[in-house]
Amino acid sequence: MEIRARLSLNMRRLRQSKGWSQEEFAHEAGLHRTYVSDLERGARNPTITVVDKLATALGVNVGALPDELEDS
Repeated sequence: MEIRARLSLNMRRLRQSKGWSQEEFAHEAGLHRTYVSDLERGARNPTITVVDKLATALGVNVGALPDELEDS
């Protein structure tokens, strides 16, 4: 699976495991909800700064975010 697709899938899974809506997640990460939606659909390429914000909000390491909860 391509890295952007893994990031999108795992980001959504981690967000849902916290019981957060996209709006709540966006607020925690300091991003706009539509941007989070675009990321979860794989429609945008986030910068490393954005990936850091996402990982921090989700409580995971930046490097682990694309691999977190990856399907085997």
